[in-house]
Amino acid sequence: QMELEALRSIYEGDLCFRELSPVSFQYRIGESGDPKAFLIEVSWPETYPQTAPVISMDAFFNNTISSAIKQSILDKLMVEVEANLGTAMTYTLFEYAKDNKEVFMENQPVNTVTSVSNSVAIGTPDLPASKKKDKREQLSKTQKRKLADKTDNKGELPRGWNWVDVIK
Repeated sequence: QMELEALRSIYEGDLCFRELSPVSFQYRIGESGDPKAFLIEVSWPETYPQTAPVISMDAFFNNTISSAIKQSILDKLMVEVEANLGTAMTYTLFEYAKDNKEVFMENQPVNTVTSVSNSVAIGTPDLPASKKKDKREQLSKTQKRKLADKTDNKGELPRGWNWVDVIK
């Protein structure tokens, strides 16, 4: 009960923290637009803090994170749980995750999620401008001749070239 009150007062007004129920909490590590942000859910069993809390990363927010990275984060958090067993540790877990966010997510590729199709495209760095060459559309001699016949000597199309012939 005391830990619940402490969590409510510490995270009051923090948009990253969410109390799902009096024994279940979510915390978003990272900013909302950050591709390496993730969500941790901590639930207290009946015998908490003598037993370890249930830590989950199954939230929809974490869908872009690979399962290996999720498991790695959970393993590191469980080491922290073992060290703090018997004491109130929810705040400690959230702060530990915030402090070690970069270490946790160092092997996570930066993914871009498109909202329309919900597919993941792995971003690749752009090639230098010197290696990219704009390819022009190759026209045959006949196509060039037809194009030249349509235009005047300045390369402009004559007035009314795209008008609809009403009389026909």
